[in-house]
Amino acid sequence: MDPLSGFIGSLIWWILFFYLLMGPQIQYRQLQIARAKLLEKIARKRNSTVITMIHRQESIGFFGIPVYKFISIEDSEEVLRAIRMAPKDKPIDLIIHTPGGLVLAATQIAKALKDHPAETRVIVPHYAMSGGTLIALAADKIIMDPHAVLGPIDPQLGQYPAPSIIRAVEQKGAEKVDDQTLILADVAKKAINQVREFVYNLLKDKYGEEKARELAQILTEGRWTHDYPITVEHAKELGLHVETEVPEEVYALMELYKQPIKQRGTVEFMPYPVKQQGKD
Repeated sequence: MDPLSGFIGSLIWWILFFYLLMGPQIQYRQLQIARAKLLEKIARKRNSTVITMIHRQESIGFFGIPVYKFISIEDSEEVLRAIRMAPKDKPIDLIIHTPGGLVLAATQIAKALKDHPAETRVIVPHYAMSGGTLIALAADKIIMDPHAVLGPIDPQLGQYPAPSIIRAVEQKGAEKVDDQTLILADVAKKAINQVREFVYNLLKDKYGEEKARELAQILTEGRWTHDYPITVEHAKELGLHVETEVPEEVYALMELYKQPIKQRGTVEFMPYPVKQQGKD
């Protein structure tokens, strides 16, 4: 092999190596820039501070390993910082897409959102379950896509819902269960009461004390499974104030959150072809 061919071969190998190593990072940086531009557009249009908390499975890094995200202490720290920096006389739009997460973190975010002096709006383009619902309840306005959903906020202890632990002990009888289960049931009761009281305090100014107590009870008592979808219609039936005018830019923003690399998408669609004027 002549020196020139060897050099070209080595160069091609290094280019491929660099692309495999840095390609995902470059793509992710481009997504971040596109998100920032769109967030600025939404903020100007709505005259608000726009904050996002979007937990989506993302594929980042050399091997494109999917990362699953939930509401964490790191999230609460970042959201609280954003709320603290927001002008006190301007609204906040918090865009949420989350399966839920740590109750402590969701509680901190909800409290900070409620305490903001100007109007606060939580926008739910697809779903805000569990802790996401808790945060949504803190806002002055909940704006949902017509097919978006919220969820119950009954606490979970490990893999078990707190209300189910209590019911299991009640059905079997305290004398027939071991000490560890009794301790778990005691913790479950405390967890439910803590979340219920917090929800009541979030809602009482907007809904009145009686309605706030009712909503807090319904959402924390384990009436449904923890992943039960509370639709817009159901939320309104419960008495929650819900609007459905999600800004179009929010949907565009959701498209900028990268999904894991797949060989084939599970959903595809073709937009309806619209004729342009003057053309066949």
